[in-house]
Order: sequence, then structure tokens, then C-alpha cells
Amino acid sequence: MTRIRVLTDSACDLPEDVIQRLDIDVVSLTIRFGDQEYVDRVDLTPSAFWAKCKSSKTLPETAAPSPGAFQAGYERAKADGCDGVLVLTLSAALSATHQSATLAAEAVSSTIAVRVIDTRAVSMAQGLLCIEVAELAQTGASIDELVEHLDSLTNKVGVVAMLDTLEHLVKGGRVGGARALLGQVLSIKPLLELKDGVVAEAGRQRTRAKALAAIAEVAKSHAPLRRFALVHGDSPEVKHLEELVAGIPTEFAMIVTDMGPVVGTHGGPGIIALCWIES
Repeated sequence: MTRIRVLTDSACDLPEDVIQRLDIDVVSLTIRFGDQEYVDRVDLTPSAFWAKCKSSKTLPETAAPSPGAFQAGYERAKADGCDGVLVLTLSAALSATHQSATLAAEAVSSTIAVRVIDTRAVSMAQGLLCIEVAELAQTGASIDELVEHLDSLTNKVGVVAMLDTLEHLVKGGRVGGARALLGQVLSIKPLLELKDGVVAEAGRQRTRAKALAAIAEVAKSHAPLRRFALVHGDSPEVKHLEELVAGIPTEFAMIVTDMGPVVGTHGGPGIIALCWIES
């Protein structure tokens, strides 16, 4: 039986139990607070990251993994007896991670088949795609079959999020300062979505309650769903949003999980998002 290892990066926000169950290998990005550097998921859990965000005077920054980190993952797969590796990276428009994965694939091209795919997604939108292909890989599907399945899902993936604070986006240079300042003055909750692999504004709401209702409506408009996830950065609104989306039909049960440091660095504390794959 063909054995293909699914490998991704730590921007996927996949829960650890899912990673173990589906034998997914995760290559970590690096998180920096000033001159302190941490390897995501190794030195820093999501809960430790959010605690550091609250206590640190400096905002965190992220750095893509080196090609060597990906190469080590490909070599692990080869040593485990895998016939190939399918790599799903966070959107190449948001990070150099895809570039590192591709360079590493070239370095091992004579020893193991590696296909690197830009998911054009992030967080659990990327994670849900990993689950899809990892489950299919367990049936003995070939690397071409996995890529074909992935291609069929590309236009069915969605993300919508509510930011609780604009500070991280402003300082990370992801939005214009003037607009962000206006948002802070008016206590506006910005809504974000992923469009063509980049983060785009999806509207603004004056209160947290209205913002949560708005993102729930966006997810509803894409139903019925195949897969569904709620991911958050230490948000107090998890139960509330769960109630708002409880009636949305989904083939697989909704996954509720923590947002890790990679996406959390830019979204800031209190970010809450819905990710899905349409049926």
C-alpha cells in the first residue's frame, strides 16, 4: 500500500490529538519577543503565548522555518518508510514558509517524492485541508490522488474572523495606521476574511455582539459545510459563538481549538474565527 506522509507548518493550528491520529508532521515557525526566540509548539504552547502577550512590553514577531527544518521532515518520512510527502503550507502571500518548503524539496528530489502545495489559507482553514488529505492518505491514496482531491477543495475553503484589538495588526504593518486609529477611537470591531491567499477587511461592527453575529452569518451563508472549525486566541466569546453557529449543517462535527502564536501574533488577543470547507 502506498504511504504518503502529510506535512504542514505550525500556522495550521491543528489540535495535537488530530496531528497524532493522522500522523501529520508539523514544521514549526519561530516566534520572537524582542531578543527571546521560541520554536512554536516546541517551546511555546498557545496558552503560554497568550500569557506572554499580556505580560510582554514588546509585540511578538514570526519567522518562517528554514529549508533545513523542512528537509529534516522529508528525511523523517523517508526513514519511516513513506513513499512520498505532501506538504501543505500557509499562504505564500503571507509568509516565506512555502519558499523554504520548496527549496528543501529540491534538495531531496533524488531520494523521496515531495509535492509542496500553497493552501492559500491559514489557521484551521489550512488545518481542515490537512485533515482531508491525511484521512485520504490513510486509505493508501497516491500523491497524485491527494493533490487532485486538494485541488477540488481550493475554492470551497473560507475564513472569517473578528479582531478584539487592532494593536497587533497596526504594529505588524498589516493595516494602515490612520484607519486603525479611527477604529480604536470608535471601539469598532473589524472583521477579516481570507481572499486569494491574503487577509482582507470584511466589514466593521460597532460592538462585539454584532461582530460575532456577523461572522456567524457569513459561515451560515456557505452552508451546508463539509468541515467546520472555531479557532480563537484566548477569547471569552467561544461559548457565545458556538451557540450562534450551532444550527449550521456540517458533515463532520465542528472542531473548537486554540489559535497558536503564528496567526495570533498578527491577530492579537481575543481574536476569534470560523473556518470551513463547503460540501
